[in-house]
Amino acid sequence: MNDKLTLMAVHAHPDDEVLGTGGLFARCADEGIRTVLVTCTNGEQGDGPGGVKPGEPGHDEDAVSAQRLEELRESVAHLGIDHLEPLGYRDSGMAGWAANEAPGAFANVPVDQAAGRLAALMERYRPQVVVTYDENGGYGHPDHIQAHRITLAAVEACGVPDKLYYTAVPRERVAELFAYLRSTGAAPEDLELPPDFGTPDEQITAVVDVAPYVERKLKALEAHASQGENIFLLRMPAEAQHRALAHEAFTRHLSRVTAADREDDLFDGLRRDAAG
Repeated sequence: MNDKLTLMAVHAHPDDEVLGTGGLFARCADEGIRTVLVTCTNGEQGDGPGGVKPGEPGHDEDAVSAQRLEELRESVAHLGIDHLEPLGYRDSGMAGWAANEAPGAFANVPVDQAAGRLAALMERYRPQVVVTYDENGGYGHPDHIQAHRITLAAVEACGVPDKLYYTAVPRERVAELFAYLRSTGAAPEDLELPPDFGTPDEQITAVVDVAPYVERKLKALEAHASQGENIFLLRMPAEAQHRALAHEAFTRHLSRVTAADREDDLFDGLRRDAAG
């Protein structure tokens, strides 16, 4: 598997693959780049049938897990992902939930143990580019933070990837989107984001144009129907959906190859080497 350009993204739950990397996956698939999705948990702390929440009567973690993994497989098909590698850990739930304390929760698994499994996958697939979350997991979710930790540990242990990126939500772009939603009446006039929400634009090192793949991203999001109540983007007007989904941003944490300071291609610096 050494010669083929390969992308690996490490995500925490079923449905996390779509917003920040769904277009990247679809674009890479169309370009003939092998794509690998590692999903760390089965999403047991998601909504159950009828929107029943964790801890409420009728919430069955096993049933939720089975449903979410089935939805994940459908999403993967829409995005053209070649290989799905579920690690099968238990969803830890949002910060402060009782599920955080469960011994088998992903956030409580020793980092070296989970990182060893991930490093073995990196050795198998030999990805030149790996994508995961930043040190805050994007927004503080314990499983996202743990995915960040094990990815860094795996990359250090195996030394396989040439480049490592974190997904990013551009602060200015999101502010513009919310202003647009307020102007169209799709969001309340008093809806405001925290001033520190998202990644400052000067920290972003790559923005990938995935506009041709917006419809595929939407289909992948819709595949996660059991969590539809939590996916605000699906209730946005079409123009707002396009604005939100047409670009994906990243911050580069590691590069062993020479690449531009501002990239529009995560494989910048790698394609010529592969061709040669």
